Order: sequence, then C-alpha cells, then structure tokens
Amino acid sequence: MTQTTETTSPTTTRSVGIRYGVICAVISIVYFVFLNVAGFDQAKFAQVVNWLIGIVIVIMAHKYFKDNGDGFITYGQGVGIAFWIGLICAAIASVFSTIYINFVDPEFVNRIRDKAMADMEAKGTPEAQIDMAMKIVNTMTSPTALFFFGLVFTIIMLLVIGLILSIFTQKPRPEPAI
Repeated sequence: MTQTTETTSPTTTRSVGIRYGVICAVISIVYFVFLNVAGFDQAKFAQVVNWLIGIVIVIMAHKYFKDNGDGFITYGQGVGIAFWIGLICAAIASVFSTIYINFVDPEFVNRIRDKAMADMEAKGTPEAQIDMAMKIVNTMTSPTALFFFGLVFTIIMLLVIGLILSIFTQKPRPEPAI
C-alpha cells in the first residue's frame, strides 16, 4: 500500500519577500543600466521612479501573499514582506552596482563628482567651500560608501513603503463570533 502525500510549500512572508526582492532587484538593475547607457542624470525623476517601482513591487507581493495563502494578511506580515523585499533587493542591486561601477563603467563616480562640482560653481560657491565639500563628496562616492548607502537606503525605502502600504493592503482574519 503506497501512500502519496502532497507537500506544498507554505506561503510565508520570507518566501514572498525573497521572490519579490529578486524581481525588484532585476527591475532596479535594468533601470540603473538603462539610465547610465542612455546618459540620463540620476536626479529627482530617477528617485521618484525608484519609489514607484518599490510601491508596485510591494503591492504585488501583498496581493501574491493573499492570493496564495489563506486570503488574509496582517499589518505585521505586510511590513515583514516589505522588509524581506528590501533586504534581498538591496543586497543584489548593491553588489551589481558595485561591480558595474568598478569594472564596467569606472567613470561613473567621476561623473557624479564632476556634476557636484559644476553645481556648486554654478551657485557661486566660494572655492574654499567647494574644496571642503568635494572632500566629503569623494568620501561619499567611494565604492564602499556607495555599496553601504545603496544597501541601507534601499532597505529603509522599502520598509517605509511597507509601513505605509500595509495600512491599506492588510486584511486581518475576522474574529470568530461567540
């Protein structure tokens, strides 16, 4: 007598977060490369698009969790999913951008530094202040600093998105009637 058991992996906040974290990383990497190849300045517009990507990914992950689970999602589960998305996306995208900046486009950092200097000169900033500011810019645009900032800010951004969106996407399990 053979017994067959069907095992399905449960839908957990971590599994959904990892799945959508990878998706978020791939989209972020494609967007990053597109901006650099096309020669777009990574200014305010690029930041807004990054936030929109994060919002869409978190909403899709919450929907996936509800659709593939029991139909419910608590506020904490929603935030947990966003945290996992942020962690995975940040890790993959930061490693990629570090490799890209160091090996594919080593002039990337120089363009950032040149733009910072040009912006200060255009505002009429005194030379002494430009020299001090450029020391800070050089420190903040080192490969290690860019990796660290990319990691931390991506996690924080997606966690903030999760904190806000979970208010709207939560669907707690109803209390049983007594």
